[in-house]
Amino acid sequence: MVTILFSVLGCICLLYLIYFIRDFIKHKDNLEDNSWWKLSLIGFVTNFFDVLGIGSFATGASALRIFKQSNDRVIPGTLNVGYAIPVMLEALIFIKVIEVEALTLIGMIASALIGAWLGAGIVAKFSEEKVQKVMGIALTATGILMLMSQLNLIPSGGDAIGLEGGKLIFAVIVNFILGALMTAGIGLYAPCMVLVYFLGMSPKVAFPIMFGSCAFLMPIASIKFIKEGAYNRKAAMAFSTIGALGVLIAAYFVKSLPIDILTWIVIIVVFYTAISMLKANRKNKAKEVEKLD
Repeated sequence: MVTILFSVLGCICLLYLIYFIRDFIKHKDNLEDNSWWKLSLIGFVTNFFDVLGIGSFATGASALRIFKQSNDRVIPGTLNVGYAIPVMLEALIFIKVIEVEALTLIGMIASALIGAWLGAGIVAKFSEEKVQKVMGIALTATGILMLMSQLNLIPSGGDAIGLEGGKLIFAVIVNFILGALMTAGIGLYAPCMVLVYFLGMSPKVAFPIMFGSCAFLMPIASIKFIKEGAYNRKAAMAFSTIGALGVLIAAYFVKSLPIDILTWIVIIVVFYTAISMLKANRKNKAKEVEKLD
């Protein structure tokens, strides 16, 4: 099963790279006016902590906005395109070392992939105002889930490595929704962890499920963002290359970090970014009203 998954993932990765590299070369003389070293640092740090389960979408969106490295409208596409390669590396690592029942793993990955394919076509056409609103609400929800997890207000999980019957159907449906929301820049990790815990599965099973889901859905969704030109090419390239290095260092060399403290910092940053997104959305709406008047 693992061999088949890796083979399919390899084919998807190759297709994604063809679109991404061809598009980057086509626009190499007209890249965004942002900083390679800032983007590389963001890519390295966010992917480093992504391996440890903190997540890269909320932190990546926050960093891009705080350091003014991307237009708000293309942040969802930038996150999906830029983090596709690093997440595929994570999936290869965790699917191989942590056991999950085949039907549960494949069912949840497939549903997330389908959700992402449908969602990306819609999100790629979002206006800046709509992206700000959606991401503001999404980041707030992510922050709440992370806060609940830190305060032990969500189920701590059980010891199951698979699901069946109604629980499996429920998990597949929810992961379909999470896959669709992922294309709007809403990280899948936190809600997927909550889902796994809620259904009584082992907490460690969350890693191959969430990394696997993202590894399959992100390249597929990214192709739509690339076709629409709805992403920051320079940021995506920095995240794909230096970010991948962050994944490898975290996965193979890091044995212990003050994750609890880091998670609290991330929660604060996520809420700050959510508020700034919603404020920007409100200002843009006010400007639109003034123009009409």
